[in-house]
Amino acid sequence: EMPARKEEVEHAEEEGVKFLLLTSPVEYKGDENGNVNMMICQRFELGEPDESGRRSPVPIPGAYFDLQVDTVVIAIGQGPNPLVPRTTPGLKLTRKGNILADEETGQTSRPGVFAGGDIVTGAATVILAMGAGKKAARAIHHYLGF
Repeated sequence: EMPARKEEVEHAEEEGVKFLLLTSPVEYKGDENGNVNMMICQRFELGEPDESGRRSPVPIPGAYFDLQVDTVVIAIGQGPNPLVPRTTPGLKLTRKGNILADEETGQTSRPGVFAGGDIVTGAATVILAMGAGKKAARAIHHYLGF
């Protein structure tokens, strides 16, 4: 039921990604310093098929669990955020509104600002985004002098 190719899932798992299917976050909790440290999730099951034959997720009453976390990245949406260029002077964009970044390093037109993934390439695979993240991480490490 997950909209991903088998190869994408396998590559993500090789990178250490753990999939929690039919699960949705419902609340985030933080420590005394305001840092996120827990996510409360609810389990779902597939309901009856609709007119098109698609089965939609339905929450399982009372099926909640805690997940210890130290970072939460909310990645939703299908296009570049229009606020980014308006609030980031000097950041160059492509004709399609994606951030212009070096393919090997992720370095943008702003010194010290790196980008990768769909915001640079447009919609692509998770594996490509993960690869761009690794390249950018190495470039950031080098940029910071390590």
